[in-house]
Amino acid sequence: MSDSLAPVETPTPLQADRPLSDLQSAEATAQERHPLPAETLSRGLPAEEAEPAVKPQAPAATELPVHEEPRGTGSAPKEAEDRSVPKTNMGDVLADDYAYQRPKRGEIRQGRIIAIRGDSIVVDLGLKREGVIPAEDLQRVGADVVASLSVGDEIPVYILRPEDDKEGILVSLHRARQEQDWINAQRLHDTGEIWETKVKGCNRGGLIVNYGKIRGFIPASHLTGVSRRMDPATLQARLAEMVGQTLPLKVIEVDRQNRRLIFSERTARREWRSQQREKLIEELKEGDHVRGVVSNICDFGVFIDVGGTDGLVHISELSWRRTAHPSELLKVGDEVEAYVLRVDKERKRIGLSLRLMEPDPWEQAEEKYHVGQVVSGMITKVTNFGAFAALDDGIEGLIHISELADPPPKRPEEVVSVGMTLPLCILKIDSKRRRMGLSLKHVPEEAKAKWEEEHGKAEAESRKETEPAPEAPVEAAVEQETKSAPELAEKAEPELPAAPGEETQPVIPETPAQ
Repeated sequence: MSDSLAPVETPTPLQADRPLSDLQSAEATAQERHPLPAETLSRGLPAEEAEPAVKPQAPAATELPVHEEPRGTGSAPKEAEDRSVPKTNMGDVLADDYAYQRPKRGEIRQGRIIAIRGDSIVVDLGLKREGVIPAEDLQRVGADVVASLSVGDEIPVYILRPEDDKEGILVSLHRARQEQDWINAQRLHDTGEIWETKVKGCNRGGLIVNYGKIRGFIPASHLTGVSRRMDPATLQARLAEMVGQTLPLKVIEVDRQNRRLIFSERTARREWRSQQREKLIEELKEGDHVRGVVSNICDFGVFIDVGGTDGLVHISELSWRRTAHPSELLKVGDEVEAYVLRVDKERKRIGLSLRLMEPDPWEQAEEKYHVGQVVSGMITKVTNFGAFAALDDGIEGLIHISELADPPPKRPEEVVSVGMTLPLCILKIDSKRRRMGLSLKHVPEEAKAKWEEEHGKAEAESRKETEPAPEAPVEAAVEQETKSAPELAEKAEPELPAAPGEETQPVIPETPAQ
């Protein structure tokens, strides 16, 4: 019975230990040497069932033996490798599945529009399924935004429902725009940049602005020009005036979870002015001309806003003419052009001048004036040795104490005082040294009379009021008073004529009582 059974072939240890790649190479080599029929391959039947294996015959004596590598000790022949059919690497498939990251709800991904339908938009997200923007989301975005989209545009979308279904992955363009605005707002908060926008509305506590699709808020305490001491009615009126204005703002709070976006205009302006000051101080140099607006007036000068920072114009640099107070020449809000006198980069100060923007009167002094000319001058300063007087164009000259009167007074205050306007005679002109000598006592009587006539009796009277009047004797005053009394008594008020149509009544004198 044992002779009737076919012996069972057991695989040799060498065959069992062969790697998979060697077996595949060997199979490919066998297939090349003994190809199967086409119909067998199309049916996908095993080679054993399709056709009995043909045993290879011994090579003829004239044929050279085929040299083969020992099985399990090397790779398949190179010729067989080049013509072998590429096999699918299961490791690559597993790697692709591992590399694929499923979308998560709340993610923002870039997508490319591949179709625009009447009620939705389909975008390619680079995933296994396309993303779909529903009609409700498109309505929230706005018809103008939807009309501007076209196939091929890259847009951000927000993953709403990452599970695959028949419609695809549900995404939102509106939420993506909102979330992107929150990201941009956080970036503004982190960088501290200044952002400008127009005010859209107001409420009891402040102003309302839009940052993209997000509504932001500016508290009244963070607004310039708004005081805490304002009553509610005044505050509301002030806030209503600011609606529509463009304001510089800075993000001071971003609370994405609670949907809070807070801005500050006061902080933005303070930092903006500081940045402008730094920029101007680096760019400005002495001799430049700048335009600005008068922002403040004080006793010692005027502050001018030259584009974010203030420069000081000292009272001595306002005009060539002597000025008692800056308010005599300027008021807040006036636009002026100033000359840059100095720039102090260490102390961050800018000195300006307005009088250097006007022609220097000393340049034409010798052409305009001559020795012996009678001019009008106002006393600006009184010293121990005389007094200074300013002419109409701002030139100042000195009236020495010896030229005030004849004989000279012991003190200049005995003859002149600050503010008096007098006729003066020019004695000397020195334009190079910017000096002029004046005289009061050398003014001819005819010229003095003519000057008083030209300047009017009012100026002459104001000058006389400053001089002390001589005291009159008491007897003369009493006599003058007694003489004027009967004259006043004799003067009677004239009788007014009657109006047309009115009857005049005769005046009946009163008779003394008997």
